[in-house]
Amino acid sequence: MPGIRRNRGKEPDEPEFQPPSDNGTAPLDPFAGVPDKKYEIKAADLVRPLIEPEPGRLLRWRKQPTNAPLVQVEDAYITGRLDVRALDLGYLFRFERCRFEHPPDVREATLLGLVFRDCWLPGLKARNLCSRNDLRLIRCVVDAGESTQDAGETAVQRGDDRERGKPDAAINLTDATVEGSVVLTRTKILHPKAKAVQADRLVINGALLAYRMEAVGEVRVPGMRTGGNVNFSGAQLSNPDGFALNGNGLHIGGSLLCEVDTYGRRSQRRRFSADGIVYLPSAKVDSDLVLRGAWLRTDQHGPIAVDAWKSRDPGLDPRPALYADRLTVDGNLELSDGFKANGTVRMLNAHIGGTLRLAHAEVSVARGNVEPFYDRALHLDGCEINGDIEATNLSVPVGMVRMADVTVGGNLLAWNATILHHDRDAFSARRTKIAGNLHMTDATVHGTVRLQGVEVGGSIYLYGTQLTEPAVKERNSFSLDVRTAKIGRDLLLTANRDRVFHAAGGVNLDGATVARRVDVGGAVLESLERDGVALDAGDVTADEFVLTPEKPPQGKVVLLRAHCGTLSDSPELWAATDGIDLEDFRYDAMKTPIGLKDDREVDRRIELLRQAMGGYRPGPYDQLAEMLRTSGNEEHAATVMFRKQQFRYESLADGYRTLGPLVKVWSWLQRMMVGYGYRPVRAVAWLLLLLAAGSIWFAVGETDHPCRTDTENYAQSNGRCAVNSDDKGLEWNPALYTVDLLVPIVDFGNKGRWFMEGADKWVAVGFTASGWILATTVAAGVTRTLRRQ
Repeated sequence: MPGIRRNRGKEPDEPEFQPPSDNGTAPLDPFAGVPDKKYEIKAADLVRPLIEPEPGRLLRWRKQPTNAPLVQVEDAYITGRLDVRALDLGYLFRFERCRFEHPPDVREATLLGLVFRDCWLPGLKARNLCSRNDLRLIRCVVDAGESTQDAGETAVQRGDDRERGKPDAAINLTDATVEGSVVLTRTKILHPKAKAVQADRLVINGALLAYRMEAVGEVRVPGMRTGGNVNFSGAQLSNPDGFALNGNGLHIGGSLLCEVDTYGRRSQRRRFSADGIVYLPSAKVDSDLVLRGAWLRTDQHGPIAVDAWKSRDPGLDPRPALYADRLTVDGNLELSDGFKANGTVRMLNAHIGGTLRLAHAEVSVARGNVEPFYDRALHLDGCEINGDIEATNLSVPVGMVRMADVTVGGNLLAWNATILHHDRDAFSARRTKIAGNLHMTDATVHGTVRLQGVEVGGSIYLYGTQLTEPAVKERNSFSLDVRTAKIGRDLLLTANRDRVFHAAGGVNLDGATVARRVDVGGAVLESLERDGVALDAGDVTADEFVLTPEKPPQGKVVLLRAHCGTLSDSPELWAATDGIDLEDFRYDAMKTPIGLKDDREVDRRIELLRQAMGGYRPGPYDQLAEMLRTSGNEEHAATVMFRKQQFRYESLADGYRTLGPLVKVWSWLQRMMVGYGYRPVRAVAWLLLLLAAGSIWFAVGETDHPCRTDTENYAQSNGRCAVNSDDKGLEWNPALYTVDLLVPIVDFGNKGRWFMEGADKWVAVGFTASGWILATTVAAGVTRTLRRQ
């Protein structure tokens, strides 16, 4: 078996070129600088026996199948160039505690395997390498610094001197094929401002294991294909001016794990960190993508890494910490449990087969001062998530969470979330579709929550959520905007134990459709001074409205054209500081019905309506009356309509300055005589009163009319003259005469048959007119009663 080992005797079948050694030599420390001459092995001497064997020697090795084809070198300083480029060698090369003067060159070579353990290398040239087994660099240092400048691919090139298209990497695995796994555990790769690893289109049949790897420079693996996991747990990647990890279009057959490495004691555990952009557009992960506990950082004020991002396009995020547009993850995506990102987490049009977890994560960006602000902390537009979005205890100290046009197959859970982006949109989920519930319970949001056009199959729970410092827009501004939303069950804006729902800029529900209940029980609703609307529920439809805020809304409440089946309200609602717009607001029933004998409650509700509107509007009174009438409370419905007419005439009187007093008199007459037509019993009472008065008047009235002396032309009866001289049998009766005057159409034989002049004549005319008015009112009341039956 060919091989070189230090500190031991020659083994059978080893090549004859053993370097001088003595058994007392200490193991080599390859990281302590250039070693002593006694450790030196020439690279050419190491390779020559493999490519130029002595006659017969190679045949003899092949006759020993029990010996592994292993080239093992330990405790050696390998000088010169280890060059096996384009060779097909059926050997596994293993180097332990070795230091290399120049980067090993295995480009286009076919090897049984390649292992470096505890070695120091100035680079590794492995482009188009084909390894039949693993490629391992374990606890190694690969330093491609300027002091080890080497002609070829690993030369250090910076700035504008970098030759376009020329590889510049400490480890170059471009287009390599590894039929086993690639192991970079605890290896430190140093190539500042260039590529630490370049592995474009690398194909790995097994896994890529890079536990606790340290890389200074870009780790570039676009188009890489692996059959198993890619594990960067505990790794530390640093490339502040560009991509820390470039995985554009990679395809991972297992999981991508970038989390805390739990090896060893708890105090010794290390989290994955990346100082620079983690770039994963169009990546495909067949299982989970895990960045649990990872720390990502991008300089928020430094240069922009990609020229195409140097634009005024408001849709860009020029300084992302994670860029993963069109990412596909068949399992779960974990950005949770201590995950921190200083820079935008951007995933547009991504597909996640499982759950997106953001629980206990912290994401922040620098606050922009000039439009476009580029201050989105989470940017998830167009994503499709088959499971839940779990954002419990998510913290966004600065920045916006934007997830427009997202489709969520489960729930959106954001209990105790904190999103601070004052005076701007803090959380925006426009046109998002959520199959389950949207929970944002006990959240704290400085800024506006925008949910216009969302479709939620279940409920929206915002109880205990506190919304302050909303964005101020040109037309209107609200703390919560749920316009035109479609909610399959409830919209709850209520208190949660001792924590109230608080919207410092008001709530806009205009046009929302809620299948069951809109509830603002115990809420504190305030408006911006400029807009003055605390709650806009115009055109909202729901089965039930629970409008019972903790205290009077500070601003106007708009219920224009809203409709609910059941209304539950409180005096605090009607005491809104700027009143209530109730035009065409319809409700079918009250949560607490008004009793048939509870006149005081009807009067109270009428007064609440009057005070809330701040003026006369007929619609709200018609709606209240209709609701009472539908529930069988006809008497109270009439009371409402009676008061409506009273308020109408008061409003008319205020509008007519000159004729105002006459309008008030006419209103008083109608109210007292017939109750505006809604008190027909009053008309009967007035008829009886007029009957008595008429009877008395005509009984004691003047009887010395001139007609008494003209017996030829007038018939006489009890001091009254009949008009027709032939009516000598007609008997005068003041009560029947008054009845005939008061009752229209019907003639009892007295009207028009007795001579009247002077005051009697005008009194008779007055009784006739009053009779028409009062009798018509009585008839109308009777007709309503019959129609009701």
